[in-house]
Amino acid sequence: MVFDCDILIVGGGLNGPTLALALASAGQSVIVVDALPVKTRKNAGFDGRSYALALTSARLLQALGIWGDIEDYTQPMLDIKVTDGRAGEGASPFFMHFDHAEIEEGPMGYMVEDRHLRPALLNAVQKEKAIRQINGDVVIDQKLDPTGISVVLQSGKTLRAKLLVGCDGRRSGTAARSGIKRTGWEYNQTALVCALDHALPHNGVAHQFFMPAGPLAILPLKGNRSSIVWSETTENAHQINAMSDADYLNVLRPRFGSFLGDLSLTGARFTYPLSLSLANELVALRVALVGDAAHGIHPIAGQGLNAGLRDVAALADVVTDASRRGEDIGTTAVLSRYQQWRRFDNTALALATDAFNKLFSNDNSILRGLRDIGMGIVGNMPGMRRGFIREAAGLTGDLPRLLKGEKL
Repeated sequence: MVFDCDILIVGGGLNGPTLALALASAGQSVIVVDALPVKTRKNAGFDGRSYALALTSARLLQALGIWGDIEDYTQPMLDIKVTDGRAGEGASPFFMHFDHAEIEEGPMGYMVEDRHLRPALLNAVQKEKAIRQINGDVVIDQKLDPTGISVVLQSGKTLRAKLLVGCDGRRSGTAARSGIKRTGWEYNQTALVCALDHALPHNGVAHQFFMPAGPLAILPLKGNRSSIVWSETTENAHQINAMSDADYLNVLRPRFGSFLGDLSLTGARFTYPLSLSLANELVALRVALVGDAAHGIHPIAGQGLNAGLRDVAALADVVTDASRRGEDIGTTAVLSRYQQWRRFDNTALALATDAFNKLFSNDNSILRGLRDIGMGIVGNMPGMRRGFIREAAGLTGDLPRLLKGEKL
């Protein structure tokens, strides 16, 4: 039977195109199917969405030839300050401060806006002859055969590949059709996301301020601007988001503080509900899951995209090496290597973010005292502090080649 490609990727957000570029760079033929038209996906309008790219994620983009297209739009994250407190009362005197100068490799990461990263990836995909895009179409069925896997599109087309990769989000149809179940729960929290102009420079410092309703992340963007990820109870978030821009800022200011001077909104405001969603398996026969399709986590540590890019790098490593050895890349024997590589890290990250959120998103006086003491201890122990910095930079664990900045 004829194959339309080696690997078929469902989902053209950020992980899907990145994986396609990685696989194509190693000689694989790839088809990417996405429900949205490419014009919509490449829309360069500023809407406030931004991502914290760990140092190793930046290396991956550099290895794939993307970094040069976005570098001028990125903001290095030089320091991270973590504090605890209540709105309007200021931060606790106990805090954690992570300085990039404590590691040799450079900044812990970079902030980049969606309007720059997404078009750069899609432009690179369009230039790559080994990648074919099918936009504005949806997979409605998939079927295994003895040597491959086929999908049926809503348009009536059928495509056949050696391996199917689901990059199609927390409600992954690829996972559901493969019989992969999920474990998770809602947090009764909703993230309010926007971008702000401010009068004073941020100096490349990212802030995480823990409040009883949820954390407020203040993430530095290029210039005197910051991206805000503000977690509130779902009821409060809906009320706040329905306010005028002026009233929205009036609610935010006591939480934000005055350390960056006058604030004003820039771009759109939007919300998304927060939950934990873990696929019970990362693979099935001729199927692999990547990114949110495999693990949807709380944004408390800003690691969602980085975890997805680690999946991308690991799967690309496994598939490339198996193909070069002449193995069938869709078999359980091959895909189990990917699952073994990523499953523990993904589960550990999900549980860590879940535990941090539960520990900090409350006003229990005993827990508040314990966590403040804990932050004070970590903040004054150089070895432990350095470990957290390396973790934030993505430098720990068994790194795939792309995360080291190496070619496949």
